[in-house]
Amino acid sequence: MNNKIWLSSPHMSGREIAYVQQAFDTNWIAPLGPHVDGFERELCDYIGTPHAAALSSGTAALHLALIMLDVKKDDVVMCQSFTFSASANPIVYQGATPVFIDSERDTWNLCPDALEKALTYYTDRGKKPKAVIGVHLYGMPAKLQEVLQICEDFEVPFIEDAAEALGSTYYGRKAGSFGAMSVLSFNGNKIITTSGGGALLSKNEESIRQARFLAMQARDAAPHYQHSQIGYNYRMSNVCAGIGRGQLEVIDERVAQRRANFDFYKGTLGTLPGISFQEEGEWSFSNRWLSCMTVFPQQAGGITRERIRLALEKENIESRPLWKPMHRQPVFSEAPYFGGKVAESLFEHGLCLPSGSNLSELDLQRIAECIKDQFS
Repeated sequence: MNNKIWLSSPHMSGREIAYVQQAFDTNWIAPLGPHVDGFERELCDYIGTPHAAALSSGTAALHLALIMLDVKKDDVVMCQSFTFSASANPIVYQGATPVFIDSERDTWNLCPDALEKALTYYTDRGKKPKAVIGVHLYGMPAKLQEVLQICEDFEVPFIEDAAEALGSTYYGRKAGSFGAMSVLSFNGNKIITTSGGGALLSKNEESIRQARFLAMQARDAAPHYQHSQIGYNYRMSNVCAGIGRGQLEVIDERVAQRRANFDFYKGTLGTLPGISFQEEGEWSFSNRWLSCMTVFPQQAGGITRERIRLALEKENIESRPLWKPMHRQPVFSEAPYFGGKVAESLFEHGLCLPSGSNLSELDLQRIAECIKDQFS
């Protein structure tokens, strides 16, 4: 059998080991340490936002973002439907009600028109939402100008889920710098990894200070263990932060490699009937975390996304359907939803192709030939 080609596997640069070795040599194996401080500082420098908290996951960061925005039981939080469940689950952690919003066709992200209708609906009924969560899917920046203006008009804070978008920009400004609270992920499949991890970013220093406090079990300033608030075990370890520092040194190289994957796929497969790709607008620069295409059987001679996925799987090549919308998930089947069928159509017809920055030219050729064979 051919070697496995993964969807998005970790890619070590070799620079990580020096930071990890330093942590071992100095015995900084604890949840905090100088690498955590350094990683937070370097993230802020790279993204252009003043404050960051390095955490155990992007989900933890979203949870703390909601707490910082005072989301409580029975509050309403708007959330992009077309996303991974981690964008929505923390809403339920807080006992709040998720209200899901459709995507628009250009970027596949939060639809401004549907968002405005949803905000109007709840505001008119005296239930103004506490927050809006928007996602930069697969590294593609959302239509932030429109979304942020709507949030400002309704005086509802915007949480920027940039978990997939480190290195992407919107009008030249880095993703992760736009939200009242912004979130990153360093899971093993992301463009850089800390094995597992995430970060919360904000211009508000006090919010980040409080988030760090809660992430360390909310231990009060006392010689004994005293707690006046419920806390969480959400801090990143010094060892993981060391891996992140080494990874962050090569972020621009990783973005370039992933963008080259996308250019190859588009150039090789883009002329096949019924196939189209997630495209950048003039305002955006995507890190192309995952290269994604849609396959419409009516134009593709009956060939479906699923036929291509199964053909790749038979050749030991991992691919994956686009995210199943949250409003179609069994766990959220009763949640309110605003919009049309864009997210559902993308799920039905969309496919994520192998996109790791460590793919070889032979890997890419093997993937492309397998897909082209379906059209022969």
